[in-house]
Amino acid sequence: MTAFLDKVKTDAEQIVSEWLGTDYLNEDDVFVIGCSTSEVIGEHIGTAGSEEVAEVLYTALQKLREEKGVHLVFQGCEHINRGLIMEERTRKMLGLPPVTVVPHPKAGGSMASYVYKQMQAPTVVENVTADAGLDIGDTLIGMHLKPVAVPLRFDRTSIGNAHVTGARTRPKLIGGERAIYK
Repeated sequence: MTAFLDKVKTDAEQIVSEWLGTDYLNEDDVFVIGCSTSEVIGEHIGTAGSEEVAEVLYTALQKLREEKGVHLVFQGCEHINRGLIMEERTRKMLGLPPVTVVPHPKAGGSMASYVYKQMQAPTVVENVTADAGLDIGDTLIGMHLKPVAVPLRFDRTSIGNAHVTGARTRPKLIGGERAIYK
């Protein structure tokens, strides 16, 4: 498993590096992460979660917070209605009401469970409208992105065995043929 975790670490660090190489992230942006650790290890979503994999991913993703100042928000699985785990200060900044649940590997998923234990003051909310995000293992983060979501194509398209899709958002273009856009 150690060689596999090293591969997951390398994959995750490459994707984070690619994100950092863009100008899509700004300080105080909300960055949502959906992750199936089961998919990362090559199993079907929700069947073989791993907090070891979650730890490797969480460590790599922290670089986004450290270098760009974004707020990391982690989507839980459908057993907690895709609730989002975040720091209490992020929840307060966003003005979101908390919900009452503690994610664990069988209800929330291994990533959400691990993250909840790592945060200083974890809280869970029902919805968020994030500025950007990363979907690891086809967990469907779109419901938590602002309109208009724009998919990103990175060189690295997987972490371990899981398909990875990045997305950023942009303001809606309104007006007509006489409108001017930057």
